[in-house]
Amino acid sequence: MNDKTDKAKKAKARQRSAERVQTQNAAKPEPARSRTARSLFDPRLYINRELSLLAFHRRVLAQARDTSAPLLERLRFLTICSTILDEFFEIRVGRLQQEHALELATPGPDGMTPREVLSQVSEEAHDLVAEQYRVLNEEVLPSLAAEGIRLLRRGEWSERQRAWVADHFDREVAPVLTPMGLDPSHPFPNIQNKLLNFIVTLEGRDAFGRDSGVAVVQVPRALPRIVELPRDLSETPFAAVMLSSIIHAHIDALFPGMRVTGCHQFRVTRNSDLWVDEEEIDDLKRALEGELVRRPFGDAVRLEVADTCPPEISDYLRGQFDLGSEDVYSVNGPVNLHRLATLCGAVPRADLRYRPFMPGNPDRLALGGDLFETLRRTDVATHQPFQAFSPVLELLRQAADDPDVLAIKMTVYRTGQTSPAADLLMKAARQGKEVTAVVELRARFDEAANISLAGRLHEAGATVVYGVVGYKTHCKLLLIVRREGGQLRRYCHLGTGNYHAGTAKLYTDIGYLSAREDLAEDVHNVFMQLTALGRARELHHVLHAPFRLHEALCDAIDREAAAAEAGKPARIIAKMNALTEERIIRRLYRASQAGVQVDLIVRGPCCLRPGVAGVSDNIHVRSIVGRFLEHSRVYYFENGGDPDVFCASADWMGRNFFRRIETAWPVLDPELRDRVVRECLLLPLEDNTTAWVLGNDGRYARAQPDEGALPRSCQTELLNLLGDLD
Repeated sequence: MNDKTDKAKKAKARQRSAERVQTQNAAKPEPARSRTARSLFDPRLYINRELSLLAFHRRVLAQARDTSAPLLERLRFLTICSTILDEFFEIRVGRLQQEHALELATPGPDGMTPREVLSQVSEEAHDLVAEQYRVLNEEVLPSLAAEGIRLLRRGEWSERQRAWVADHFDREVAPVLTPMGLDPSHPFPNIQNKLLNFIVTLEGRDAFGRDSGVAVVQVPRALPRIVELPRDLSETPFAAVMLSSIIHAHIDALFPGMRVTGCHQFRVTRNSDLWVDEEEIDDLKRALEGELVRRPFGDAVRLEVADTCPPEISDYLRGQFDLGSEDVYSVNGPVNLHRLATLCGAVPRADLRYRPFMPGNPDRLALGGDLFETLRRTDVATHQPFQAFSPVLELLRQAADDPDVLAIKMTVYRTGQTSPAADLLMKAARQGKEVTAVVELRARFDEAANISLAGRLHEAGATVVYGVVGYKTHCKLLLIVRREGGQLRRYCHLGTGNYHAGTAKLYTDIGYLSAREDLAEDVHNVFMQLTALGRARELHHVLHAPFRLHEALCDAIDREAAAAEAGKPARIIAKMNALTEERIIRRLYRASQAGVQVDLIVRGPCCLRPGVAGVSDNIHVRSIVGRFLEHSRVYYFENGGDPDVFCASADWMGRNFFRRIETAWPVLDPELRDRVVRECLLLPLEDNTTAWVLGNDGRYARAQPDEGALPRSCQTELLNLLGDLD
């Protein structure tokens, strides 16, 4: 299939998906009064999603500038900003460019066309990248050097260091490099996504008389990008050099008999959004495996070059990748900042990192006790990373070893390359238990890991299914069926985050363990929908997408608006990663007009514009950016004094409501409900150090303590409340 046909086929499939979502969006009409006074469809009331996402990147970058944060953590935030910007180009910019080229998309609620968004994104991204390198060169690296931690440039090497580096190049680097001179028999190579490369200009003829004057050196990912110098050569407590500096210093050795006249780093970012038309395939796993092979060579979306690269060389490169001048980013430093994250772990300075802590254990759990017996008495909530993820793994371990456990079912979205949860599932399967794993193969950038995991689970004897065609399985559910006293009893876990032991230490998430029969029956019925055929069943407590969640949230917002209009107490507090779904936004606007106090804690993109007179006066939006990634989703509705509190796997986005299988569940235990509200909602609203407040101009300002008030960080308070800081 040629590229043109392939792109057209993908465009057609995307159009079908968009039409399906539009149909689902139209399932429930909006209240007629939402079209009164100032139209709630006015594009000026909506912030563009991509620009809002770049604003989140700026908040992350601000952490690298925060002198109150440990120095190595500031460096880590700088590398995180680089990493998420890479993904932004790979997915968001790649899709926008494709939509613009194919004239596929219509303006969004903000009224902007893909071309207009791309123009503003380019302006914002260029400014953001320039600021990243300014922070690196003017703030972070000088501060590290003051602590005796140096990343040495070529001009700073001593003679002894230069000799050691030369020997390292000869032994460890040169043998794996393959320089390619460009001529009719050696066309420009197919450069992989985000790979470090050098373009080299030359004078003279080689052994075969060739004199094209241009060569490309691709640097394998197997080579470490940071090389630590021996202690006796460091001259400071810690010194290292970049691999790019080593190669640049010895580039002549790769072209004997010729004169190198220029050597410049470059890196290309490619569209990495996998698209499989599930209506036209019969094997999703095989189709994804084929797409993964192609991912490193998708359409180019960005070119990064060293700022020393002459314009004619930069123009030559962008011509090879069919990019415009606006897609070229000249950088003052390494073209891949996220590689500097190696330093964060390599430098032996605990005083320059966050204080370590020991996650706490939920009060209702006895260490080493029988979890089944505990859950028969009470529900248990865990708040990671302040509390340990280990109770979930311990429940799985006890289930795998318990002869009375008959079946285990679990959804798998992200678990990591090495997964204790997956290992326990395989152990249970090998011991003869009925194990069902719903593995989402399309978890972005984890596709290969999940395909591999699905194979291992299958080999262990588990039943592996891949969810539902056309919908990502994003909910986080675990169900255990146990025989007790001649009857079957079910135990369940519902989570806002993945069954990933690594991210459980870095992401804030809520987990809920219960043996309530009606809640466990809901979880059972969701699994039945995922693995069997049949219509959606009515659930007792759980709200699930794409069936009931969006409608239920709309109803809850409308109920608060009606209460406010009747002069009754009305309040909405919601915490999520993103708020972009326009029908939810319009309902929130109408609730604000009715007098409902609305507080939104949105970590990333937020398309709602707060503080607009007559529309969103009563809506306040803030974002928490701190040591841990805010990931839990919690919704609070006043409900006439009997609050409804839901935890969920879903953000308030169209994809979560209409193209994913998601769950939201009520916190049924009153004591745990109050705890979730306090820890996940009220503390973030009281934060005056790591919170950012969104203004009606679409810009964020960092919260500051009022005069005489003490600084408060919700994450620090939760560490002290639930964990044990060393």
